[in-house]
Amino acid sequence: MQTSRSSGAVPARDSGSKKLKRIATMAGAYGQRNYTIRDIRELKGHKTLVETLAFTPEEAAAAQEAGIDTLKVRYDPNYPELAAEIRKAAPHTFMSFSLPLIAVTSPQEALRLAFAAMEIGGDAIMCQWSPRFIAALAEAGVPAQGHVGLVPRRSTWTGGLRAVGKTAEEALVLYREMKALENAGAWAVEVEVIPQEILRELSKRTSLITSSIGAGSGGDIQFLFGEDILGDGPGPFPRHSKQYRDLYALRQQMQQERVSAFREYIADVQTTKFPGPEHIISVQPDVVNEFLEKLDKEPN
Repeated sequence: MQTSRSSGAVPARDSGSKKLKRIATMAGAYGQRNYTIRDIRELKGHKTLVETLAFTPEEAAAAQEAGIDTLKVRYDPNYPELAAEIRKAAPHTFMSFSLPLIAVTSPQEALRLAFAAMEIGGDAIMCQWSPRFIAALAEAGVPAQGHVGLVPRRSTWTGGLRAVGKTAEEALVLYREMKALENAGAWAVEVEVIPQEILRELSKRTSLITSSIGAGSGGDIQFLFGEDILGDGPGPFPRHSKQYRDLYALRQQMQQERVSAFREYIADVQTTKFPGPEHIISVQPDVVNEFLEKLDKEPN
């Protein structure tokens, strides 16, 4: 697959570990995916899938090649081109587009934004919206995933960026929130930073596919951000995450290499070491002399 160099997109490759299924998107585009929603539902209680959030086309392509089961991608309505490039970079991986909380103010706007995401190839959408908004999506056939537990953008209601569900009362609220999503027609729920024991019990008591981030095992999907897995930031990283690489250090090293290269270039120019004989085009002296003779005959 050819993609634009300027976008940073790279050709998609597959791990070959799973047979692909032919699908058609809501926009009517045909393609192949590793999973459909029906497949994922049938695996509930039998297999834990692996999920990450890709921030770039390169990350998405690497995730697909490695065999990541499902992807989340942030969809910015002001810059949908990035999400589209990430979709192209991992065309065979089940992908949910995460939609902004404050981008819509009504079920109708929510549906319009969800359709825009599905139009570029989304298999589902993820949101932090109310069950009323999710019900509008479900009625239109858009697969919607909700969010419970620590919802960072709503953390003022739960006491800040802290674990949720550590008391029986809080755990019961989580159960009720899940049931509200389930009744609204959601197919999945992201469960963030709650006790592992509570997630295990909740997951057994809902038809929703539970995606655990910072909630331990016991969910149907294990989820971590790509930048956390790759160590692609200055930190500190979330306590619930694990860094398998230190790309941030590599980027810092690359930046120093850039600076050093530019300094050497400056020095070579200033000391006439660049350009050298191997970098230039030369002609014989007689060509130069002939040029000068002809130049002298040119009108001023």
